[in-house]
Amino acid sequence: MTESSPRLADLAEAYGIATEFWDWHGARTTVPDDTVVAVLAALGVDVSGADYIARELERAAERPWRRPLPAVLVVAEGSPVEVPVHVREASAVQAALTLEDGTRTEVGVLADLPESRTVDGAEVFRLTLDLPQDLPLGWHAVELQADGGQVRMPLVVTPARLELPDSLQAPDAQGWGLMTQLYAMRSSDSWGIGDLADLGDAGAWAAGLGADFVLVNPLHAAEPTGEMEPSPYLPTSRRFVNPLYIRVEDVPEVAYLSAAQRQLVEWHADDAKRYLDLDTLERDAVWPAKEAALRMIFGQARSLRRARRFQAYVEREGQGLVDYATWCAICQEHGTWWRQWPAGLQDPRSAEVEAYRDGHMQEVEFHCWLQWILDEQLAQVQRDLLDTGMSLGVISDLAVGVHPDGADAWGLGDALARGVTVGAPADQYNQMGQDWSQPPWRPDKLAELGYAPYRDMVRAALRDSGGLRVDHVIGLFRLWWIPQGAEPFQGTYVRYDHEAMVGILLLEAHRAGALVIGEDLGTVEPWVRDHLRERGVLGTSILWFERDWEGDGRLLDPEDYRELCLATVTTHDLPPTAGYLEGVHVELRSRLGLLDRPLAEEMAQEEASRDEVLADLRRRGLLREGAEVPEQVQAMHAFLTRTPAKLLGVSVSDLAGDKRVINQPGTDEEYPNWRVPLAGPEGRPVLLEELVTWRSARRLARTVARPAPTATATANTTTPAPT
Repeated sequence: MTESSPRLADLAEAYGIATEFWDWHGARTTVPDDTVVAVLAALGVDVSGADYIARELERAAERPWRRPLPAVLVVAEGSPVEVPVHVREASAVQAALTLEDGTRTEVGVLADLPESRTVDGAEVFRLTLDLPQDLPLGWHAVELQADGGQVRMPLVVTPARLELPDSLQAPDAQGWGLMTQLYAMRSSDSWGIGDLADLGDAGAWAAGLGADFVLVNPLHAAEPTGEMEPSPYLPTSRRFVNPLYIRVEDVPEVAYLSAAQRQLVEWHADDAKRYLDLDTLERDAVWPAKEAALRMIFGQARSLRRARRFQAYVEREGQGLVDYATWCAICQEHGTWWRQWPAGLQDPRSAEVEAYRDGHMQEVEFHCWLQWILDEQLAQVQRDLLDTGMSLGVISDLAVGVHPDGADAWGLGDALARGVTVGAPADQYNQMGQDWSQPPWRPDKLAELGYAPYRDMVRAALRDSGGLRVDHVIGLFRLWWIPQGAEPFQGTYVRYDHEAMVGILLLEAHRAGALVIGEDLGTVEPWVRDHLRERGVLGTSILWFERDWEGDGRLLDPEDYRELCLATVTTHDLPPTAGYLEGVHVELRSRLGLLDRPLAEEMAQEEASRDEVLADLRRRGLLREGAEVPEQVQAMHAFLTRTPAKLLGVSVSDLAGDKRVINQPGTDEEYPNWRVPLAGPEGRPVLLEELVTWRSARRLARTVARPAPTATATANTTTPAPT
């Protein structure tokens, strides 16, 4: 490097790269130049030469002047719509606006004296189009004819605010629901892994107690062959769904199987169900059995009606589905690491990929068919839950990123950055930082693509859902990029156009009739939470973390909680509440070397924090002296009902009295993350039909439930509750 850091800082700012930030201790931290250079390289900016920084600064300044129209424009409804135009011939400009419904109108140019700049030796003028200020919501387009050419710009008008559903509009309205890791919540009818039928059954039980929703882990697609990544937050695709969640017996074509074929399906089911009694989840053993049965069903003839519905689904999903299915087909032959495939297959738009697809059409169709079956079963679950009286039904979860060698990383090309991964800086609970090994969106490429890949992903996640939880919603504003080979704490933040990212999310949620919950835990700039609240996005409040951080650090009184939030006692990155009360997470982090201070000191602080919470509950009359852990868990949930939070969540793990950590952030194979089945207090796996008969589960659910208008339709509570 021959240029000074200030010049590098100017260039970094032009690309939204932070050169300093505030850490979790409140200390101002400077980002090393090497990190900034590596992140610039991931954005296609080369500063390796002596005068490269000056050259790139000039390019950054000229970038908007080299485009007749911006790549895309996203505006909130009711906001001024100013479309800048850059042309050489200011007097020969024609423009038109085409609304999403096809309505087309001519657009004039404002007559103000245009600003100009010399670019490549020619004078370029900046004009402004005169667009209406009352544009409807939707995906529109501006077309421009100038300088002998024609360009088209997507114009997206988004809601200024996403309003709550009618059921939550009243000032004192409060809904509640279950939170579950579906794969771990199994029944005797599921094939070793929880599936969509189990989701519907759990929701129906909760609906009988007045629940409004079931919040489920990300159901995103995983590897179609070989070892399946257990983390639902490291998917191969965020647009498509993991076929592991299919309930085989609910596929309509099962009815057309012969007696011998039905026997084979039952044999495969029995083979998969052998794993229900194990202490860990065995996805890699269950999926081959389920896949074999599904391939047999796929081979059955479909009725004309069903065939047309399948065709309509494929047409609706378009090239994205074809790309995903093609990736799955190639994986069957060459494995899931696409960077190790033959060179011609590494580019989804290559002639070799097209030829491969043509030669393996049945395999490609099979993976399209799996997604269609999932789409149908998810839609049925949502219909069933709404029919039971739930006001929201399923709330889906959107992971923050994708696997670096997955279908999206292959199919989306350079929309995802290379040479960097997404993670998080050091914080109280992960003091070495986190590297999630996921390639981030490139902000510049997203804009050039009109945010279409992002829109399609969000739209798919919202389909057949009453809401969407966005994991690490701060990623719509900025993400922690870590250069390849660096430690997690050696990264820096890269900013995104949050007006566009949040706006498109709200537009698609509005169209789906869904609400949005942002997981806004961790290190968050205060203005970000303000912006999300103003746009109608619910936050996330975890009882353990709710303190007056700007004051004396005291526990928040219930009336001081946010109204626009989902309030819970725990989350999937913490142990179930019973385990948290016993400090299992601290002992685990010590055993895995994730603490930066002695175990005794960490345990003492955690114990003091727990004692403070329990003392507060006793002071409020919610907990008696000497109460055991189950009563403590119940008291914490009772506390949440005194908050103004619009939504309350109860973990299914808490219903079961489970203690084991679901996921320990900052680890990979050191702990069986995402492989722990739902268990009772003694650590024995518990099935769904058993859990719903426990008095303890019903008691905890009733703690947060609004009064039910009618008697519940669940089974009698004749099975003794666990001790």
